[in-house]
Amino acid sequence: MLAAFVSAPAPKDPLSALEVGDRPGPEVPDGWTTVQVKAVSLNHHDLFSLQGIGLPAERMPMVLGTDAAGLDEDGNEVVVHGVVSTPGWTGDETLDPKRSLFSELHQGTMAEQVAVPRRNLLPKPAELSFAEAACLPTAWLTAYRMLFVRSGLRPGSTILVQGASGGVATALIRLGSVAGYRVWVTGRSEEKRTAALALGADQVFETGARLPERVDGVMETVGEATWSHSIKSLKPGGVVVTCGATTGFNPGAELNRVFFTQLSVIGSTMGTREELDDLIRMCRITGVRPQIDVEVPLAEAREGFERMLEGRTAGKIVFTL
Repeated sequence: MLAAFVSAPAPKDPLSALEVGDRPGPEVPDGWTTVQVKAVSLNHHDLFSLQGIGLPAERMPMVLGTDAAGLDEDGNEVVVHGVVSTPGWTGDETLDPKRSLFSELHQGTMAEQVAVPRRNLLPKPAELSFAEAACLPTAWLTAYRMLFVRSGLRPGSTILVQGASGGVATALIRLGSVAGYRVWVTGRSEEKRTAALALGADQVFETGARLPERVDGVMETVGEATWSHSIKSLKPGGVVVTCGATTGFNPGAELNRVFFTQLSVIGSTMGTREELDDLIRMCRITGVRPQIDVEVPLAEAREGFERMLEGRTAGKIVFTL
């Protein structure tokens, strides 16, 4: 079957490790099933996998991809929840210490067919295209959990989204604006800031700019490059929710500001199956849809990876089959 995969890590040149070609069909353990993939979205996790971050060489070859939408064995349209918990785990899957994402322990979703636990399938509503649905289980679910589950912020609060064009950032802008938050956004270019306004941002600023006033919460996906600005942008008692660090994991400490102004630093990762179900329902009810940058056939996956690596994104990059 056609797949995008990695056979050996390339820490310095991740695109050199990307392979697109034939792979064996999936093995199906007990309690699992197969999905005929129609669309899969690209995430920074996939670039990290090419570098060997979180994916040691002994687990390769590994098909990439953490989320997908497609058809189950009975022909039903489904969305694949990307968090794989251990057998018998109950409760919040993201708190399972042995949880994984597709393409970590189990072959990923960037293939014509993928094996998944039956419990990881949710119905895809007809209102969502396969491409739109494929954006939800990773980036959009991450944003949903950050904003509505972990932040503790209510509609009417002012939030700052660091970065204007990535998958999680565009999801935060859309979800926050629809839900009644005042959304401020930073972006590196005028083009990206203008795009954020079109998505629903109230105000946009250059990266690192001094804000008109401090905010109630900051949604952090960037890491080292923006961390100091995030902490300095918060009101006393404010909260920063962090889900990743695409520019590095070594933030400036700013500990004096954290304790003196009683700030909260909250970690957030992915989301539960129930939260994904809520997100899908929210998309149906409100009409909000993922911002898709480009749709590219999986056979041409390198183009999408190049766009992400170079930062030429304006929403989600989706591979179609």
